[in-house]
Amino acid sequence: MTSKARPNILFIVVDDCGYADLGCTGQTDYATPALDQLASQGVRFTQAYANAPLCTNTRVGLITGRYQYRLPIGLVEPLRWSDRDAPEMGIPPGHPTLPALLRDAGYRTALIGKWHLGYLPVYSPLKSGYDEFFGIMGGYTGYYTHLGDGGEHDLYEGEVPVERQGYVTDLLSERAVAFVEAAANASRPYFLSLHYTAPHWPWSAPSVEAAARQRERERAEITEGGSTRIYGEMMQILDAGIGRVVEAVRRGPAGRETLIIFTSDNGGERFSKIWPFVGRKFDLLEGGLRVPQICWWPGRVMAGAVTDQVCITMDLTATCLVAAGVSAATGHPLDGRDLLPVLTGDTAASERTLYWRMGNRQQRAVRRGDWKYLKVAEREFLFDLAYDPRERGNLARKEPALLDELRGLWETWNREMLPVPGHLTPPMSNLSEMLW
Repeated sequence: MTSKARPNILFIVVDDCGYADLGCTGQTDYATPALDQLASQGVRFTQAYANAPLCTNTRVGLITGRYQYRLPIGLVEPLRWSDRDAPEMGIPPGHPTLPALLRDAGYRTALIGKWHLGYLPVYSPLKSGYDEFFGIMGGYTGYYTHLGDGGEHDLYEGEVPVERQGYVTDLLSERAVAFVEAAANASRPYFLSLHYTAPHWPWSAPSVEAAARQRERERAEITEGGSTRIYGEMMQILDAGIGRVVEAVRRGPAGRETLIIFTSDNGGERFSKIWPFVGRKFDLLEGGLRVPQICWWPGRVMAGAVTDQVCITMDLTATCLVAAGVSAATGHPLDGRDLLPVLTGDTAASERTLYWRMGNRQQRAVRRGDWKYLKVAEREFLFDLAYDPRERGNLARKEPALLDELRGLWETWNREMLPVPGHLTPPMSNLSEMLW
């Protein structure tokens, strides 16, 4: 496949966005016209899952195309500034990654936004396949102050801290527009990872800028400040920025040869709308795992389609590689599956078996077909998601043979993964005890 035949790829990942936080997925408190338009011209997924219900772990699955539990960095829940000097707390330089495979095949690769896969000097996007990087090394940064979770300045150009004035979401959108415009007439295709920090806390928006700056400087807890109104404002700024980037793609000569993917790294948080599900970030309930997802590629994927295909973040990795005509690395077979046959309409939705686990509260889950096995601490659950997407009716006693079968599948799968560490950082929020 020639470079001209290969698509540009714009991979948009947002942070802590709930399943129903977009207009096209059920949000009614505010509008997301750019993302709604993207969905109306592409394929929207109703059963897309994150690799994990939190940041770092899903990003490991995305960049490797494999279950994150195969690497030590995929076990921390999540990576924090205090972990920066711990051994193996990052994607090992030289480990096969999606950007590295695409770069080696001739793509220009860039990450604009959140990295969260290891700290300098050992780890960085430039050591894992990206030619360019502008963004945040850690889990979040203040939208105005650009202070990270350790109180450190966290906004980088390459591997050098830089001072910029402005709201982080806008800074990332502006840089992405500039990248797309500069790459429009290049002979090489590009792979742009646009990984926003929004709508992750701190709860900062222009209408409350002064108070937001103060909370950012004080590194306020997630429970401080914020409201559904402020969250909606953050989402609208995010949507508008994505709209500007997509418009830059459309204006370019290769607009129709660009694959755009939109997804979230996990389910929603404090102010997210997750209906009809329950649970949130850190939970293996549907609300912590189910995410909004859109794929757009004019003339190649269906337009205005909605698919019930069950899928997971690492499937998008496989999809990008197949679209680019690039093979997985030798010795590192993908756990993800190519979604292009579903996106083009050539193949109907098919049954999947997906696995998750969390050291936190000893959670484990399997989804096979419509059935989901869930264990939280010592409690086991069995749900038929086709009839009970809110996971209210536990069928474990009614279907003991199926419970045993799914538990056995999980245990067999788990033996192929690294063991859960003995010590894990407690969650930033935990309302799961209230859910049953």
